[in-house]
Amino acid sequence: MKITIVIARFLLGLIFLVFGLNGFLHFIPSSPPSGTAGQFVGALFVSHYLVPIFLLQIISAVLLLVNRYVPLALTLLAPIIVNILLIHILMLPSGLPLALVVTVLWIVVFLSVRSAFDGLCSSASQFKPCDKCMKSLSETTEEELMLRIAIIIGSTRPGRNGEAVG
Repeated sequence: MKITIVIARFLLGLIFLVFGLNGFLHFIPSSPPSGTAGQFVGALFVSHYLVPIFLLQIISAVLLLVNRYVPLALTLLAPIIVNILLIHILMLPSGLPLALVVTVLWIVVFLSVRSAFDGLCSSASQFKPCDKCMKSLSETTEEELMLRIAIIIGSTRPGRNGEAVG
């Protein structure tokens, strides 16, 4: 299983490195798509919207290839992959097989580091204030609370409307 994960991570990184660099260097010859897809891609290209997308692809690919900050790389690639899937499902079905392969590779790598995402996938908050803090807050008047907030943000006293006064 470990070999599968390494291969999936390497392939995912390689695919995004090649296509990210192709966004700048144009070494893979391709004709622009026609119809709605052509208008959509043309608008993205003319507006330079794709420049940060290609940069994020390259950065994520390098992180995957060097096996550093893999959860960050997956987080950066997730919305890009969703957009790739939507474009190929809705407008360019010819590229759907590669989009599905990339999605499967992403899922395999994600499952290998899913513990890094545990905080995002939990339904309950991990933070619970102590009883002393809760008792202190419940006994605090509004004026005392405003004074505490003002002190925290750097003021010595609160104004009439609650704004900080220096």
